[in-house]
Amino acid sequence: MNETRVKRKGLTEREVAESRAKYGPNVISSKKRAGFWRHFFANLGDPVIKVLLAALAVNLLFIMRTHEWFETAGIAISVFLATLISTISEYGSEAAFARLCEMCGTTLCRVRRESVREINVADVVVGDIVQLSAGEKIPADGMLVSGALSVDQSALTGESREAEKHPAGGRFVADPAAPSALFAGSVVVTGEGEMEVFGVGDKTFLGGISGELQGEVRESPLKARLSRLAHQISRIGYAAAIVCMFTFLFHRLVIDAGFARGEIMVRLSNIPYLFELFLHALMLGLTVVVVAVPEGLPMMIAVVLSSNIRRMTRDHVLVRKPAGIEAAGSMNILFTDKTGTLTTGQLSLGRILTARGDFPDYRTLKKEAEELAECLALAAVANNSATRGEREGRAVALGGNSTDRALLTAFLSAHVPDFSQKERLLFDSARKYTATALSDGRVFVSGAPEKLMPFVKGARMGRFHVASFEKAAFFARIGERMKRGERVILLCEAAAFPRDGLGADLTLLAAVTFTDPPRPEARDAVLTLRRAGVQVVMMTGDGKDTATRIARDCGILTGNGICLEGKELACLDDAAVKEILPRLAVVARALPADKSRLVRLSAERGLVVGMTGDGINDAPALRSADVGFAMGSGTQVAKEAGDVVILDDNLASVCRAVLYGRTIFKSIRKFITLQLIMNFCAVGISIIGPFIGFDAPVTVVQMLWINIIMDTLGGLAFAGEAPMPQYMQEPPKKRDEPILTRAIAGRIAFLSVATVLLSVLFLKVPAIREIYREMEGDLCLLTAFFALFIFAGVFNCFNARTDRVRMLKGLWKNRAFIFIMCAVAVVQIAFVYLGGAVLRTVPLTANELLFTLLLSLSVLPLGWLQLLHRRLCGKKGLY
Repeated sequence: MNETRVKRKGLTEREVAESRAKYGPNVISSKKRAGFWRHFFANLGDPVIKVLLAALAVNLLFIMRTHEWFETAGIAISVFLATLISTISEYGSEAAFARLCEMCGTTLCRVRRESVREINVADVVVGDIVQLSAGEKIPADGMLVSGALSVDQSALTGESREAEKHPAGGRFVADPAAPSALFAGSVVVTGEGEMEVFGVGDKTFLGGISGELQGEVRESPLKARLSRLAHQISRIGYAAAIVCMFTFLFHRLVIDAGFARGEIMVRLSNIPYLFELFLHALMLGLTVVVVAVPEGLPMMIAVVLSSNIRRMTRDHVLVRKPAGIEAAGSMNILFTDKTGTLTTGQLSLGRILTARGDFPDYRTLKKEAEELAECLALAAVANNSATRGEREGRAVALGGNSTDRALLTAFLSAHVPDFSQKERLLFDSARKYTATALSDGRVFVSGAPEKLMPFVKGARMGRFHVASFEKAAFFARIGERMKRGERVILLCEAAAFPRDGLGADLTLLAAVTFTDPPRPEARDAVLTLRRAGVQVVMMTGDGKDTATRIARDCGILTGNGICLEGKELACLDDAAVKEILPRLAVVARALPADKSRLVRLSAERGLVVGMTGDGINDAPALRSADVGFAMGSGTQVAKEAGDVVILDDNLASVCRAVLYGRTIFKSIRKFITLQLIMNFCAVGISIIGPFIGFDAPVTVVQMLWINIIMDTLGGLAFAGEAPMPQYMQEPPKKRDEPILTRAIAGRIAFLSVATVLLSVLFLKVPAIREIYREMEGDLCLLTAFFALFIFAGVFNCFNARTDRVRMLKGLWKNRAFIFIMCAVAVVQIAFVYLGGAVLRTVPLTANELLFTLLLSLSVLPLGWLQLLHRRLCGKKGLY
């Protein structure tokens, strides 16, 4: 490679071909991604979908015998729509790696190849000499061989300060802190130069991250809960089927025989009769299993997620992966960045500290010490990579790094005489200072206080007045500002230009402090998350003093909270980190590896983990977390790796994402409650019907309408449930907490039994039967029963909608629910009068219809009484 560095004309075509053959192209390799249909068939492996497919297979086996294809068609349509919606939502969710390839392959760069030419970034090879200038993205990893650059490496390192790069000779070192090392994905802020390429494609820093992005992620909390729900429903369905089969056989073999032992034995000895009987019982049991399965659940989840995703976008929350937002509602711990998320991300002047005192700004200093102020302004402007410019008619600082711009902004109002730079030493993260020599012989040095203070011998009081001062006291004043979370820059004059290091005496001009204040809403957002049971851990590249101050201001570091530096964290083994994790509040000087490690250890403790990030280096942690929150101002790679994009970079928007996640999970539970109530009522009345003289209380076509209410309309109704602030007062759900808890199962059982008893009383009580006209086959009574069953289902929707005694609270925020319930009632009345033979209905009189409606209304106060009883017993909410 040394020969290549000497050959400033660059590579020849033959050398380019040899390098590409040896090191490969500048393209990050990838695993083959699944296409749309592969995603579609993979989604058929959803736990509830598997149960539905089993039910569909059973129905297909008996469809030729029964000719009842409505249920079979309904299940098939539900499976197809639910899988299609999920596939469309998820397709492309693993595009982070593709974006990495686009970053490295769709732009152009300038290289020396005997002459300067413009080529595709993907065609860059090891050994190329690449020309760089301000605003350009670095295409590969390499070393700066000429010129000087200020480079934004924040996407790779997470540090907001731009890195100053200059030729340093020696071998290439893959360390962002190295003075000449440049990395793919970084951006040139100021300066011009040439770099020699030492790493392309998979061998770049960016390529190493892409490998982590392609790893598998663990099962989402929602999928784990759906798996458990599928098992629960299957067990319930099997138990109900066995009871139904046993009841049917007992009825035919014992009750129909009049309990006569002789007749029972005759029936038992009739093999053809028994075979036919057992086959009928088996079909009945399988029908019960099919009816018990909530076939509308997968489609309802897709509808709820998609409808809320549109609503969340208006609240600056863009959901990329639907399961991620539900995981946000169950989140136990959140690892968040500081800069731009908790703070404004904009440095502003704090104080100007001099040997004569502290001053709030340049104008005040000038009133007290004009000569010192003018000298300080010259040092701030001359020894600075930023330059004065205009934007929209007003003076601004342009170029340089964020600290340079903040320093220049603090002295924009100063009148600085013309000057000429003779020599310049750019800032270096290892050296921690910068220096400038002017043509009049004056030399200015500025940098980190701990680096410069040992060489300070006096302090300037005026243009020609230098006096001794108490260094320890001044350094203590600086320390106090740093403990407040401020960044401090020391400005000095030097007797000679420090070409070979700081050897000459320095004269103090001032220490200038800068603040990156917390966002006004950051503290409230943190407190909201803490009240919601979410532990917030701040991770930052800043020092411990600054990080501690910001964390206290934001309410993150309280009581016995722990603040660690990255190097301290690295010294602890996994067991020790897990032990302190519940008290961990701040990680200062954090590295990307620290984020991934903490996500992994939190997951091992069974926590639902959230992570915020904006840089390329954050992508692995964003992907491995249960829910990754990428910042809207961050890199495209981070956005693609995350589940949710926070468009305004605000922690308050993360709170809204948590609230939406909890709302969605509650909506799922509400829908499950409704559907299981309706299913069990249908199963119950189908089992009991033959015993009370009604072989088919509900026809197959009527059951299809009931399924439409339960599946499609019920899902749409609950999809519009509004987020309620009280949800953020509840603790997060545990990862292994089932969707169907004992409390919810109890409410389902209570309302199911109540509705079935109401149905039985309606069909058998003489006083009720007398209200309806007598018709052949009890057609008027069965029409009214059909209406009763639907109306009871509508009122059970209200029962399922809330677990609060004030059942109507928040109802008007979900207007879709009201509209759908009213529409169902209107359509049902129309069916009563227009259904005819298809729906087995006849028109009811006004009194008959009114009585049916009032009787079905009785399930509503019964549901309210149960909620009141739970509240009086001091029990928590259901959902």
